[in-house]
Amino acid sequence: MLQNIRQSVQGPTIKIVVWLIVISFSIFGIESILVGGGSGSVAEVNGEEVTPQELQLALNTQKRQLISMMGENIDPAMLEDERLSGRVLDTIIGRKLLMQSAQAMDLTVSKREVGSLIASMEQFQIEGAFSPELYTSVLSNAGYTPSYFKNTLRDDIAVSQLRSGLAGSEFATGLELALNARVDAEQRDLRFLTISLQSFIKDQQVTDEEISAYYQQHQDDFRTSETVELDYIELTPDQFRGPVEESAVQEAYQLEIENSQYKTENRVSHILFETRDGEDDAALQKRVAAAQEKLASGANFAEVAAEFSDDVGSATSGGDLGFSSGDAFPASIEEAIAGLDVNQVSPPVKTDAGTHLVLVTERRKGEVPPLDELRPQLEEQLQLAQARGDLLLAVEQLKDLVFNAEDLSRPAKELGLEVSRSEPVARDQSEGLFSNPSLLSAAFSEEVMEGGHNSDVIEIGDNSFVVLRQYKHNEPQVRDLAQVRGDIESILKEQSARAMVAAAADRAVQEIAGGASIEQVAASGGYAWQVELAADRHNTALPRDVLSRAFEMPVPATDEAQVDYVMTPAGDAQVISLLRVNPGQLEQLEPAAKASLQRQVSGEFANLLDTEFQRGLRESADISIM
Repeated sequence: MLQNIRQSVQGPTIKIVVWLIVISFSIFGIESILVGGGSGSVAEVNGEEVTPQELQLALNTQKRQLISMMGENIDPAMLEDERLSGRVLDTIIGRKLLMQSAQAMDLTVSKREVGSLIASMEQFQIEGAFSPELYTSVLSNAGYTPSYFKNTLRDDIAVSQLRSGLAGSEFATGLELALNARVDAEQRDLRFLTISLQSFIKDQQVTDEEISAYYQQHQDDFRTSETVELDYIELTPDQFRGPVEESAVQEAYQLEIENSQYKTENRVSHILFETRDGEDDAALQKRVAAAQEKLASGANFAEVAAEFSDDVGSATSGGDLGFSSGDAFPASIEEAIAGLDVNQVSPPVKTDAGTHLVLVTERRKGEVPPLDELRPQLEEQLQLAQARGDLLLAVEQLKDLVFNAEDLSRPAKELGLEVSRSEPVARDQSEGLFSNPSLLSAAFSEEVMEGGHNSDVIEIGDNSFVVLRQYKHNEPQVRDLAQVRGDIESILKEQSARAMVAAAADRAVQEIAGGASIEQVAASGGYAWQVELAADRHNTALPRDVLSRAFEMPVPATDEAQVDYVMTPAGDAQVISLLRVNPGQLEQLEPAAKASLQRQVSGEFANLLDTEFQRGLRESADISIM
């Protein structure tokens, strides 16, 4: 075959193809073929590009948020780029339009304001103090760099200023508040009685013929679920745990005691002097000397840092940089720290960042625990590390073995593993190992169900892997009448009782409308009844269905009640007699209620204004999606 390819490369056909490619390059340019001649952006908003990197970063953020909300059992399909990219791109476009509008209004945010906000965030604080190490760690785990985070935060503040300004420009007039109060603070006087479903169910009788007829007409309701029974191999680290050698424990112990948590740690604060625009070295040194002079005169280091430091992240927290065990800061700073006593300020120290005055605020000595104390922890870590390594090797072997295997028995035998068999698994399985979306998807895939093949080796989290194969496919079956007889009897009794409840409710409505009082109807039918005066829309004493229906009913004419009933989901009927409707009066509201109404109405107006403002931005914008 390879020889045939080599011979074809020398033939006239391939030479013609090569010449056509060369001609294409010369006419259109190689760039048009390789990158399509475009800028590489995925969209443009008024000439501002949305780059693929920007979209991907936003997609990754959206995925992390979904995983955080839904946990490890999230459906993998929800995380597909194709599913998320449209909505995420639309969000980016909306954000860019708001940012462009904010810039057009000259809304700006200072570095110091951003730094102060970051320093005040609890996510970056330890015991109430800003921690640079935690700040860097949290951002890194979230996939951000400090620079990107600061820029994003600055933009967020600017957009917030814009939207707050819009919201602040909207208000509700006295007339608007009065009109809203008429509806929102409206009060209704009503009585209602309850016709219970249970009082009718107990008297219902169902014949065998009715049960049989219902069974014949509704057989689809009594089908079992489609299920599969699966053979599977599960690999976990625990299957590969074994004893560890003493030499490995000793080595791990030495590494552990060299860890920073057992070293002497120094808590450090600093004042940073950066070279400012147009500033020469003499001017910089003058600022350093001024700060040193204040410190020498007894001024508090934190106050001097707040006044002089160019590090906006630490200046608002007294210049605090957190703890270092000798490797957190540049070598020149660590060298200065080593020579300082607690509460002693260093001479000026130069780094790439600028000139620093360093203060050691706390020093804690590290105490090394004995080996016997750490042995269980070290052995556990070594066993787990070794097990994970062996696990990954076994996974790679298993992938090769199951690819063409007729079943799972031979791969399991070669690796010394066991094949397990599942209970029947349904498509909507919600419990057990096979409630995992990835495993469910594989179990009911065409390849496994119809092709009869082994699945891929699937990672299901926590270093666990599963490969599965269908043992048995159970098609949906209609259950025997004997199995569902009790269910059908309950259904028929409830259906008959619900019809009788509705008929009783109709009679009660007619009687009350005909002049009978609700008390008389309740007494004759043996129903419970209740009166509620001055009920408002936020009433908690009335059943929800009664309250909702009562405020839907039309205003009754003078001395003539409106009567209606509502069926609850439980099957009860609640017959309502609406007596009076009193419109709300703004001037009668308590101050707290009036303030709440004003916030509500203003908030609704502000949200409407924000929506219309953003819609206007989009309608007038030049938006191109590539």
